[in-house]
Amino acid sequence: MGAWVARNKWSVTLAAIVLVAAYIFYALSSGTALSMYKYAWSYAVPLVLCALVGVVGERSGVVNIGIEGQLLVSAFAGFFGAAYSGSLLVGMLSGIGCGLILGGFLAWTTVKWQMDQIIAGVVLNIVATGITSFYYKPGQVLPALMPHVSIPGLSSIPLIGEVFFKGTGVIALVAIVAVVVIHIGLFRTRWGLRTRAIGEYPSAADTAGINVIRMRLVNVTLAGVLAGLAGVYLSMDSTSSFERGMSAGRGFLALAIMIFGAWRPLRAAAAALFFGFVTATASQLQTEQIINVAPQLVGTLPYVMTLVVLAVAAGKVRAPGAVGQPFVKGDKS
Repeated sequence: MGAWVARNKWSVTLAAIVLVAAYIFYALSSGTALSMYKYAWSYAVPLVLCALVGVVGERSGVVNIGIEGQLLVSAFAGFFGAAYSGSLLVGMLSGIGCGLILGGFLAWTTVKWQMDQIIAGVVLNIVATGITSFYYKPGQVLPALMPHVSIPGLSSIPLIGEVFFKGTGVIALVAIVAVVVIHIGLFRTRWGLRTRAIGEYPSAADTAGINVIRMRLVNVTLAGVLAGLAGVYLSMDSTSSFERGMSAGRGFLALAIMIFGAWRPLRAAAAALFFGFVTATASQLQTEQIINVAPQLVGTLPYVMTLVVLAVAAGKVRAPGAVGQPFVKGDKS
């Protein structure tokens, strides 16, 4: 633990400063602070899950531009699956299943067929937008609200417990667990070592006996489950409705968050929370009429932040060495 803190001393120091500032704000105005933090976490949940999709994909050497399409189709399938079947469980399974299928589509076309990864992702996004717009039917409602739970013990922690573990959705809790599990998996397990190897130097991994193609196929496909969960959260938990194009660029925001987080799950989650807090702050300032600007302008804030983040991160983080490169067995380049 001490060695980990020493390696990440600046990140730990910054996290400690942010945490102290958050508690000071909470002590000064608990109601406003709690409302803003809850809003920030709600906004961040799908971004966290989608950023993890990108992390797993790019650590494996596959660029996933199609996260936006996976998110949108999963939100559509989850909402209308639940609305037509009358079962929230059917809706959740439909959304997760669509995320998994689209992840498999992206994996097969880019890894097995060696299609250009950017083009494959763009095609997925275009098809997703077209299908969800064509089959969209207004007036549908969910059969019930998504259940929210409180975790005994953890929910009683001031601020942190109230935001993350009290009256929170199951998918939000899954997002927290997924961040920790994938971070440990990437940097503390054989699977993680092999995943990073096929994303950095696949020919060397192949020489060492790792089946690069199979591992890329499995990783990118299974990462689709996280995109499916993000879509289900967006349409069934966060808003309890579906609208055309409701993903609103969150898949692309997630890619920016992934880059800002240096392809590391914990840092990506922190970056997603930062995006959520900035959005919550702007919304709160507008609600209290401290600033008087059009809601549409406030809605552009995450995208402006994306440009700022990418500009700041440019040249300061390094992508996995073989990301975006198709693997051809026997090719040493």
